[in-house]
Amino acid sequence: MNKRVQLILFSAFVIAALCSYVVYRVVGTRIAATHRQTTRVVVAAKDIKLGSVLKDTDLGTAELAGPAPKGSILNTQDAVGRGVISDIYEGEPVLQNRLAAVGAGGGLAATIRPGMRACAIKVDEVVGVAGFVTAGMHVDVLISGNPPAAAAAPVEGPKVRTLLQNIEVLSAGTDIQRDTDGKPQQVQVVNLLVTPEQAESLSLASNQTKIQLVLRNPLDTAIAEPPGTAVAALFQGKSAPAPASRPVRTGPVTPKAAPAQKMFLVQVFNGSKRSDQKFVDGEEKQ
Repeated sequence: MNKRVQLILFSAFVIAALCSYVVYRVVGTRIAATHRQTTRVVVAAKDIKLGSVLKDTDLGTAELAGPAPKGSILNTQDAVGRGVISDIYEGEPVLQNRLAAVGAGGGLAATIRPGMRACAIKVDEVVGVAGFVTAGMHVDVLISGNPPAAAAAPVEGPKVRTLLQNIEVLSAGTDIQRDTDGKPQQVQVVNLLVTPEQAESLSLASNQTKIQLVLRNPLDTAIAEPPGTAVAALFQGKSAPAPASRPVRTGPVTPKAAPAQKMFLVQVFNGSKRSDQKFVDGEEKQ
């Protein structure tokens, strides 16, 4: 082999070595940068339902590319023993705002915000909007029944009105109760997040009237002012306002006095004498 061929081969080897070194440095730098941007966070090892108390077996860790999401938990021990206030699915990072405060425990009580109350009402499958009322949805509460005589005229019959609007549903499920014969039966129970004042109204309504839940868009927060509808208005073809109640008279009825008759006075002069003659309207007197 002559020197020219040797020079060409040596030059090709040097160029190949330089290219390999450059590729190695570029790829190595990118791999190192990728490793520096990953973060290990705590994730759910399985589906975790609302109200559960986290255990070691419920949690795991995973590497996430880039910075950790806001509120992520990096240490498993920081999540163990805390209640879950929102469903967490397998592989999803466990965030602080999905857990109850430390020491609050689990169950439904951990999901109640300060100053609010959870009020349970019994509904059936139809009232529960065919089972579509689930936790996190917003509903309006309608009541129907016979108003007291002092509140509306008895001739109106049953009436319906909107009692509460834009109420958040905490949970919905079944509860086992016994009927009059002592047999167990399933009853649909819905827990609503209300203020203490609303809880009083809802508790009274659940005992005295029939309750209907109406689903609404959670983005629709406008409060309407429906007047309420009576049965009599349904047969009139339109929702008419309730007529003003008339005062009821008590005691014996006094007969109406007969209208007073009109009297006519006529003066008659006979020479120097004067006499007065009285006549009744419709009757002639001489």
